[in-house]
Amino acid sequence: MQPKDIKYIVVHCSDSPHRGDTAEDIHRWHQERGFDGIGYHKVIREDGKEENGRPLYWPGAHVRGHNSHSWGICLLGTDTFTKAQIARLGAVIQRMKNLAPQAKLVGHRDLDGGKTCPNFELLDNYELIKGDIIKWKNL
Repeated sequence: MQPKDIKYIVVHCSDSPHRGDTAEDIHRWHQERGFDGIGYHKVIREDGKEENGRPLYWPGAHVRGHNSHSWGICLLGTDTFTKAQIARLGAVIQRMKNLAPQAKLVGHRDLDGGKTCPNFELLDNYELIKGDIIKWKNL
């Protein structure tokens, strides 16, 4: 996948309790579900540490019907996220937007009506300011 082909940057949550899970845990969970491996491109742990999933040039396995033209970011947790996670999320989105400025930022639920993830209204909680810098409003 080339950055010019990316239509969406999709934010997800793992829908798992805060217990120190990692990208390796998600990799195992996804393999157990029959995937080739982790479906997300980036994972953000509770302490704000960013971990790699699939390389950005590989299609993800994170949102049915949109994997060939999206990058997926997963926040570990269910519906509450740490300040460190939110800060790192902004940085990851910024880097992805720099690579694919045409990409629209969405939550998983915005592309799949049957989902609630990332369990917060993403588009109500950020604004783009000078140079597409992410400014979080309510999180």
